[in-house]
Amino acid sequence: MAASAENVYAFEALSIDGRPHPLAEHRGKVLLIVNTASACGFTPQFAGLEKLWNDYRERGLVVVGFPSNQFGAQDPGSNAEIASFCQLNYGVSFPMMAKVDVNGASAHPLWKWLTAEAPGILGTKAIKWNFTKFLVGKDGRVIRRYAPNDAPASIAADIEAALAA
Repeated sequence: MAASAENVYAFEALSIDGRPHPLAEHRGKVLLIVNTASACGFTPQFAGLEKLWNDYRERGLVVVGFPSNQFGAQDPGSNAEIASFCQLNYGVSFPMMAKVDVNGASAHPLWKWLTAEAPGILGTKAIKWNFTKFLVGKDGRVIRRYAPNDAPASIAADIEAALAA
């Protein structure tokens, strides 16, 4: 499905509590999809992601976090432990999905699609590290890929433009 999908709405994930979460539930909204980790130098970005969610969700932004343990084993916990950490330490209330692989043969189909739609520097498709972000427009198509060191606040203008489109 990854190569043939026309938009993000073709994909489904499991929520962090194990329920099916079809991305089609967010049709017509702007999505910010992020691979996360609980023990990374970029982990404090959870606060900035939560701020974006709180500032823009009424206008149609949905932040969606996907924990991954593929980078330095920085998210080894269970889904329940990850959910508890995010809520207790950063007040995360945006949708968090179950832990996934974002690279390699076992990568979640959504992540295969995202990286094909918006390759990184020099055309590389692999996710390089935790907190790589993808902004998806109301039409379900990828607008832009952001590097792990791009702070959530720095994406606000692009989110505003996508919401206005």
